[in-house]
Amino acid sequence: MEFIKVRDVRTVLGDKIVHDGLNLTINEGEIYGLLGPSGCGKTTLLREMVLLQEFTSGSIELLGKRLETISERDAQSLRHQWGVLFQFGALFSSLTLKENVALPLIEYTELSEKMIDEIVRFKINLVGLKTEDANLYPSEISGGMRKKAGLARALAMDPKLLFLDEPTSGLDPISAREFDSLILKLRDMLGLTIVMVSHDLQSIYDTLDKVAIIDNKKIIYEGTLQEVTNVKNDFIESFFGKMK
Repeated sequence: MEFIKVRDVRTVLGDKIVHDGLNLTINEGEIYGLLGPSGCGKTTLLREMVLLQEFTSGSIELLGKRLETISERDAQSLRHQWGVLFQFGALFSSLTLKENVALPLIEYTELSEKMIDEIVRFKINLVGLKTEDANLYPSEISGGMRKKAGLARALAMDPKLLFLDEPTSGLDPISAREFDSLILKLRDMLGLTIVMVSHDLQSIYDTLDKVAIIDNKKIIYEGTLQEVTNVKNDFIESFFGKMK
């Protein structure tokens, strides 16, 4: 099943053309990577998919809804069906981990306090944090733990889709590989479809089923990693050449 369809998307910011006719398809259950050189518009496309930024023309269809014509009611409903892990976790510094994870449930559901506490405890344990970590503040934990707490919050509403922006950036190699394993486990356990922006070559090879590579405002390749090195492109040759 096609979860996300991007067709002829053009993005113009001021006098700069960021995207000039992007086309890609993300299927249910895939871990799909958005790759490309710095400044090519990977995170911009991710933001457009989660309704944080408008695109100029074209179409993005997500879970059967066209984002360019979506009503506010449908948009709100759609937001409950995805979770987002921002690059640095984006946790609220004045809230404990438990309070951060509980926030979407308090804001968007009418669940009892007891039920919310149980869900939060489950999600915190699900991402590999300990129950006692729940009462710590973001300033009291490591970068890896912050990423996990951000992931627990992204999973709070049981989303179908998970968007990850540079999930392993800033982590040491051991923590990064541990996070990759966690992503694979959660995809299989929860039946998630995951869209990820990444520069981490090891993570890309360890987790992704399919990639789209953006360069010079276009998608220059979409497919599996097995075929990517057959494409003649300076970015592809320099980036993936590191794994040869």
